[in-house]
Amino acid sequence: METRTAEHTAAEQRAAQAETLARTSGAPTLKRKIALGRITNETHYGQSLLRDRDGDPLGKQVTDLFSKALAESGSYLVFERPDIGKIQAEGRLTQQAPDLIGVDALIIGSLTEFGRKTVGSSGFVSSSKKQVAFAKVDIRMVDTRTGHVFFATSGAGEASNEVASTFGFGSRADYDGTLNDTAIRQAVSEAVNRLSVELDRRPWTTAILKTEGQRVFISGGRSQGLQPGMQLAVQTAGERIKSPQTGAMVTLPGRKVAQLRVDSLFGDSELDEGAVASVVSGDLGNHPASALVVYFEGDK
Repeated sequence: METRTAEHTAAEQRAAQAETLARTSGAPTLKRKIALGRITNETHYGQSLLRDRDGDPLGKQVTDLFSKALAESGSYLVFERPDIGKIQAEGRLTQQAPDLIGVDALIIGSLTEFGRKTVGSSGFVSSSKKQVAFAKVDIRMVDTRTGHVFFATSGAGEASNEVASTFGFGSRADYDGTLNDTAIRQAVSEAVNRLSVELDRRPWTTAILKTEGQRVFISGGRSQGLQPGMQLAVQTAGERIKSPQTGAMVTLPGRKVAQLRVDSLFGDSELDEGAVASVVSGDLGNHPASALVVYFEGDK
């Protein structure tokens, strides 16, 4: 039996992401905080009158694959949302309330196309049979502060196997359930790859935790690509003004006030990492830490 998959396999997409990361290894990698909301099955596959939305095994499978792909990409801090009720229930049992962290964006979407077909041909002495599974997922990124959908994309995947026989001899093409999983996995991988490409275009920024004279403690460390000796810039956080045209809040451009040099790193995990930096030019003045933004000038 010969198994064929879509043109861009999951392994090929991971290799492409690794190549892109290698080319930009000199720049920090902003770990955006992402939460997965609902990823539902909107196709007729697996649906029945006796099954409600809570019994959506295919939707749960897609959600789990999305969570895995986002975590493995190395570009996100992924937080649980679909099963948040279970986490809260566990917290009540242990009398420890979950310390939930706010996120930058929420991913919601659905499996919009999914199906299988069998095609074949027969001749005087030979015949062939091919099973094909295909899937498509549509996702969108939602700003959790405003509810604005700032990016939407989709991913598609296909997997197939084919058998042939001559004079009645050859392999039998039994039902291959793994084709479903392969098609969905490729669709998810393609969607995550497109999502990563879009978010990588956005500038890397971070916040100042505390200042002590010329020493500046900033959020973000080794896992985000910061290294001793790296140069970072500091600018004032732009004023936020409500636009009469759109009704949305608009952030005005800030003003560069200082240059920093990363001296050392600290922290044990992605959530508590930080860096100690020194002011090498300019002056932070009397600006409070919350009114300043640190950024990598290579992104400007």
